[in-house]
Amino acid sequence: SIMYNWERVLHLLWHHRNYIIIIVTPLVFLPLPLVYPSSEARCGYAIILMALYWCTECMPLAVTALLPVILFPMMGIMKGGDVSIEYLKDSNMLFIGGLLVAIAVEHWNLHKRIALRVLLLVGVRPSLLMIGFMSVSAFLSMWISNTATTAMMLPIAHAVLQQLKDTETQANERDLQTQDADNHAFELEVQTKLETINERDTQDPVYVHDTQREFREKAIEAKYDLLTKGMSLSVCYSASIGGTATLTGTTPNLILKGQMDEIFPNNTDVINFASWFGFCFPSMVLMLVLAWFWLHFMFLGFNLKKSFGCGEKSESDRAAYTVMKVEYKKLGRIKFAEVAVLVLFILLVLLWFTREPGFMPGWATVLFNKDAAFVTDGTVAILMSSLFFVIPSQLPFSNYGYTNEALGEECLAGKRIKAPPALLTWNVVHERMPWNIVLLLGGGFALAAGSEASNLSKWLGENLSPLQNIPPFAISLVLSLLIATFTECSSNTATTTLFLPILASMAQNIKLHPLYVMLPCTIAASLAFMLPVATPPNAIAFSFGNLKVLDMLIRLSLIGLVGVGKAIQLSFLSLLKVTRELSAASIINLLFKISDY
Repeated sequence: SIMYNWERVLHLLWHHRNYIIIIVTPLVFLPLPLVYPSSEARCGYAIILMALYWCTECMPLAVTALLPVILFPMMGIMKGGDVSIEYLKDSNMLFIGGLLVAIAVEHWNLHKRIALRVLLLVGVRPSLLMIGFMSVSAFLSMWISNTATTAMMLPIAHAVLQQLKDTETQANERDLQTQDADNHAFELEVQTKLETINERDTQDPVYVHDTQREFREKAIEAKYDLLTKGMSLSVCYSASIGGTATLTGTTPNLILKGQMDEIFPNNTDVINFASWFGFCFPSMVLMLVLAWFWLHFMFLGFNLKKSFGCGEKSESDRAAYTVMKVEYKKLGRIKFAEVAVLVLFILLVLLWFTREPGFMPGWATVLFNKDAAFVTDGTVAILMSSLFFVIPSQLPFSNYGYTNEALGEECLAGKRIKAPPALLTWNVVHERMPWNIVLLLGGGFALAAGSEASNLSKWLGENLSPLQNIPPFAISLVLSLLIATFTECSSNTATTTLFLPILASMAQNIKLHPLYVMLPCTIAASLAFMLPVATPPNAIAFSFGNLKVLDMLIRLSLIGLVGVGKAIQLSFLSLLKVTRELSAASIINLLFKISDY
């Protein structure tokens, strides 16, 4: 009975763990600001509290991000008005504008049309199919959320694989029916051999699946079970990899930009859409190719000729192709709304790239930014996304969905013909906009501002100064591995929000360019490949693909390690770009140009 009571107590504590963490954590760390009554200790107390709340998710992440509004004024670190300003900065505007574009693309199913069209061009052979799904997922996740990309692509992938499996099973059934008489002697021989093996290995009676039909069915089942796992993982991992290519592709990228603008306000807009794409897109492509090779090796083998299916299309290939073609036809003819969204999307990307390309003056520099950086990427994002609420979803003076006869009847009946809705309405945005991420971004900026105001950043940097004796590459490697490990158990947004201000302070004190450590750690935070709970795409693939945790841990840990290596290489290339054609003395000066020194 004692054991039973203990089990009940533990069971009760486990189900109430969130309330226990919320109450106990502040009390446990309360001696810190009491014993050391300094602004650094008070700010450290607030950061420790938020870090533990974020890691355990005892409260919603967005609610935890609001704690600086309460703690910083009450602890005398910052004024309430100054803290509140941090929650809606230019990076938040860029995030909101990018999400509005993504919502418009999803609302009109433009992403599905693009995906199915590319898959129809690629084909349905196993290797080509994996290439198609990975490339489409990576491209879409550059512009819309990784979760939405995975949730859309996985049902398509499973429908295609199921059709391939059904067609191969039917073909196998027909072959067996035609060869049943000829193979009768072979089946008897196989059955005799199996019975002999079973009698030798065990004395217990065993039901022997001794027909060729059962052997083939098991082989087909095992083949497509493995293929389903590989295709599910290829979709979710390519979505995570693709998100690193653009500044708006995933939240950690925007957090890095916001932290750089907050901590180093005189950085001359070193991180913008064009510069980020120029650095990260080649790395994303290389990561995608390496991931494809590894997944191909793990789930399809090394027989590329067989996987690519050289030769004429089989019946199963044609059937799977028909499935995708039917799905594409369900979308109907391309609508005016889809064309309008596509045009606005392309125009937005072009404006982003040409605002400040770096190698020549951009349109913003020529027209608006002669004296100061008035126009930013956030300005462009809000400008273009606001047009979605202005442009109608159908052509003016069209029948608005009525046939000519129906339109005439409506007019004769005296009914008013309503104008078409805009490309986006606020109800659609309200349902799909993740407002919690906006607060989470603001919480990170507030933490960075509080660390600067309380001199906690300076104190941390001074205590980390012994790292100056370690080679920069080793520092970047260790920190990237730390972030990659930490983000497996915590939100990548919370991880980057927590660590980036600390890394910036450390870099200043050891006389290292901040981007050399902040950039690879940001990329590494997006490479959470090994656990289902690491990212929402992993969780979706885990539920869809009949995966086990070991499938992700053993087979895909190498992809994460390669990704960390590519992130470090990326930071090294960025440092080379910054320091190119400079003497040794001017390099030291340039390393601190980005800061207030």
